[in-house]
Amino acid sequence: MNMKICVLGLGYIGLPTAALFAKAGFEVLGVDVNRKAVDLVNKGEVHLEEVGLPEVVKEVVETGKLSASSTPEKSNVFIIAVPTPIHDDHTANLDYIIEATESIIPYIRKGNVVIVESTIPPRTIDDIVAPIFQRSGWNVNKDLYLAHCPERVLPGRILIELIENTRIVGGYTPEAAHYAAEVYRKIVTGEVIETQAITAEMSKLMENTYRDVNIALSNELTKISDKLGVNTLEVIKLANRHPRVNLHLPGPGVGGHCLAVDPYFIVEKAPFESPLITNARKINNSMPNFVVNHVKKIVTKGAKIAVFGLTYKGNIDDVRESPAMEIVQSLIEEGYQVGAYDPHVEQEQVTFPLATYKEAITNAECILVLTDHNEFKELDEESIELNMKTPVIFDTKNCVEVNNKSIVYYNYNNVFEMEGLKKEVVPK
Repeated sequence: MNMKICVLGLGYIGLPTAALFAKAGFEVLGVDVNRKAVDLVNKGEVHLEEVGLPEVVKEVVETGKLSASSTPEKSNVFIIAVPTPIHDDHTANLDYIIEATESIIPYIRKGNVVIVESTIPPRTIDDIVAPIFQRSGWNVNKDLYLAHCPERVLPGRILIELIENTRIVGGYTPEAAHYAAEVYRKIVTGEVIETQAITAEMSKLMENTYRDVNIALSNELTKISDKLGVNTLEVIKLANRHPRVNLHLPGPGVGGHCLAVDPYFIVEKAPFESPLITNARKINNSMPNFVVNHVKKIVTKGAKIAVFGLTYKGNIDDVRESPAMEIVQSLIEEGYQVGAYDPHVEQEQVTFPLATYKEAITNAECILVLTDHNEFKELDEESIELNMKTPVIFDTKNCVEVNNKSIVYYNYNNVFEMEGLKKEVVPK
């Protein structure tokens, strides 16, 4: 087992991928421009939160199977797992993909396998990545095996799903698909399916677009129900009793580097043919404003709001594209005092002050729950009643269990009842 693998990008996907190949016995070099990430990995430590990852990284670094560097080295397999952010106009920023691809040119040898795991717009392999190698003198049809294998994992379960989930491997050529698929078959217990690069690109985008559109439908239902006085969550629960219906749950918006970004990659390439996808994005992007407008119904300007949760989903530390960040900024701009509390987020990740649980709720007139962390599911109701100015909870994630009848609780089942709350709730 003397295959060497070079993984470019030691983020939420790259580092777990590198660690799992190293755990399987391969020599793995992780490459990142973030010096802090490189130094931590070489000490057997991690710079991000993911279940089980610290233990695996520590093990494979100690056995010498995983090391990190700022520059690539000659390898048999190169896996590119760098971010693909979006520009302000919602088009894909492929700078990191291009830079990572160009960085391995001096280390490429004939017969190498090059796999792009980063999520990319359709035709990126054909129109952007392959030409970089061709301009450098490589014949991508026979000298190299170039492929796209998008990740499809859930944060919090990445180490499990990288192994157990089906992988889609799209090759620039059929031979490239085969050789790239063989790399994953060395660690993946799920099915590894070979296809064309453009098909793999689109399949990944459609997986997340499906979920984004589904959430948009539920978020739109929330707005309709708010106007008509309907219990949104009850409607969804009952509708999902139909054997062929699976409505997702509404929320404060859609975040993360997948659902909030990937649909734009399709729209970018076919804007006139994708009105449904475009409108779903608009609906989900409108939810932070929906939340802020409802906060205004229960709390007067200048009052303090305790914001619980800044990450885009529960029990992780990822704030990328999180609607909570937009909501906090909007509340501050509207003149509210904000006590932002998230036990999974460090101060360096945000631009506003973080608070402890006690600091956040003290003299607050509303707890606004924006993330479904486990820590929020059962709150200390006695401390809420004791320290808050008015014990009110607005739970946009439907995750908090409230037993104290003196605490006013709102979620998407009863947001339509908020009007007039400021008159009804008397501060202590």
